[in-house]
Amino acid sequence: MLLNVLDDTIVNDISIAESEQDLPKEVRDKKKRGQLRTGFTTGTSASAATKAALHSLLTNKIVNEIQVTLPKGQKVCIPIAWTKVDDSEVTCAVIKNGGDDPDVTHGAEICSTVELTSDTGKIQIYGGKGVGKVTKPGLGLPIGGPAINPVPLKMIKDSVYEILAENNDCWTSFGIKITITVPKGQELAIKTDNPRLGIVGGISILGTTGIVLPYSTASFAASIRQSLDVGLALNADTFILTTGGRSEDFTKKLFNNLYPEHCYVQMGDFAGYSVNQCRIKGVKKIFIGGFIGKLTKIAMGVKQTHVRGSHVSMNFMAKLAKEAGANESLIKSIMNANTARHVSEIIEFNSLSNFYDLVCREAVKQLESYSGKSLSIEVIMFDFDGNIVGRFPK
Repeated sequence: MLLNVLDDTIVNDISIAESEQDLPKEVRDKKKRGQLRTGFTTGTSASAATKAALHSLLTNKIVNEIQVTLPKGQKVCIPIAWTKVDDSEVTCAVIKNGGDDPDVTHGAEICSTVELTSDTGKIQIYGGKGVGKVTKPGLGLPIGGPAINPVPLKMIKDSVYEILAENNDCWTSFGIKITITVPKGQELAIKTDNPRLGIVGGISILGTTGIVLPYSTASFAASIRQSLDVGLALNADTFILTTGGRSEDFTKKLFNNLYPEHCYVQMGDFAGYSVNQCRIKGVKKIFIGGFIGKLTKIAMGVKQTHVRGSHVSMNFMAKLAKEAGANESLIKSIMNANTARHVSEIIEFNSLSNFYDLVCREAVKQLESYSGKSLSIEVIMFDFDGNIVGRFPK
């Protein structure tokens, strides 16, 4: 079956908590019309570039596109952007196309240089410029080796075998050396989690299906799991989960180098998922750092805190304010507030500081439903200047 990766096809998102309301309106409209386009991974790009380069090396013919086989057997045609032929090697480039997914590698050149060697029957795959190098355990890849994941490695090798079969070559006189490069990989890597994971100098060559699904949260889930795996491999048993970069900065300042970099994981909006992964992986203690909006949603039991339909309940906040000692006038003000931040302004004006501790307490209760109380959870709430306003347990 030949699959047109960039056709206009309805996409079934693989997500942690799928929600149409969580997508921008223009994306929701395109999805309803069946117009969201899938893309292809860096692994598929590297495989296609390798196959085209080897084809040109063996046949002296340059191709404008090449067909590659994805892990589940589908076949896709990938355009080849350019080919450079030298005396003993050929380099081909593919422009990574993420379809309608907001992907930092979209538009990047993924290149493969192929040359024949005297190591008969051997396929050697290297990471060149712009492909990250692994420096920490926990990724399932050798330390010091290139950040090319197992599935893309297999795809690249399978592409080699397909070209050899087409040309009736049987490994009797040569081996093959393949070098994958990403010219802008080092600058792109800054926008990814690679530095935190101990992947330095470039991006990773990734992909488990070969296809990129637009607006899928599967990649974010994988990043959370991978971050935990790296920390655990470095003997960490305590992690600091934050809702974003700002709250992470505040927790780092709070703990003042008590915990190394690999103990910090940005869970984004997926608190329940992250805590459940900590339970599965045997983590002993976690700190959750965030601000009033996200932490209140967690306290309310919202699974995915970015879903636009999951507004903060003023009834919920008023109930906690009453428990904290608020009078009827203050409770009425909270009931009429516009946002969680507005509530915090009201709380500050009325000096009802223990309110924040109660929000953190309720957040812990909800998160324990994901952990089964198998790990210790502490929630810390910051104001927008980085001061701690709430904490539970104290």
